[in-house]
Amino acid sequence: MSFSHPLRISNVTKQYGGREILRGVDLEVVTGEVIGLIGINGAGKSTLLKAIFDLTSIDHGRIELFGTDHTITAARDQVAYLAEHFVPPHYAKGNDFLRFMCRLHGSEYTDGDAREECINLEFDVHALRRPAREYSKGMMQKLGLIGCLLVQRNLLILDEPMSGLDPKARALFKARLTGLKDAGVTIFFSTHVLDDVSVICDRVAILDGGKIRFHGAVKDFQVAHGRSSLEESFLACIGTPPPA
Repeated sequence: MSFSHPLRISNVTKQYGGREILRGVDLEVVTGEVIGLIGINGAGKSTLLKAIFDLTSIDHGRIELFGTDHTITAARDQVAYLAEHFVPPHYAKGNDFLRFMCRLHGSEYTDGDAREECINLEFDVHALRRPAREYSKGMMQKLGLIGCLLVQRNLLILDEPMSGLDPKARALFKARLTGLKDAGVTIFFSTHVLDDVSVICDRVAILDGGKIRFHGAVKDFQVAHGRSSLEESFLACIGTPPPA
């Protein structure tokens, strides 16, 4: 069965220590679209993504993945997730980690597929034979992204996926996301880099103070706030005047 909305978030609230981190969040992600989640540090982005995977409980509301409640393990069968600050097991070799990812998701691992994804992100294939403790931050991030791509899921949820990537790697990954979108894969990711959103996203969701302040097309976001750039529109949306 196919679903027009692989991800639905309805009136979700979450408190930590009496402080409301998420305040009635409503958001729908449509099949085959790329949507960027933007917010300053502390806006609740990572908490929301963790809640989707039931890594943190919610106090109120409902989250559905492909029509199934997010607390049911089977709901995540069609989803691949990369957490913020991804660090692979330091003792594992790169190819062992990728094999584990495929086994975890019930996907077939082949050296050819792994090599192709490495080439797509310009990751040294020979480095797969080395333990992750020898990797740079950028190499670790690429390995995590390759693992998510290799399992071939219908929905990718990525928390700051381009963190630690150099400009060339960022460009290659954005091109890869565009290719996945053209193939019908749905992508939902958080980012601090507004240029990433303007280049590859169909829609943008602005999370500020635990609430969605805007959810719609990137061009409509700029029109709604009467600004010429996405950065100025974002500052206007969260009530912060642009610097002189």
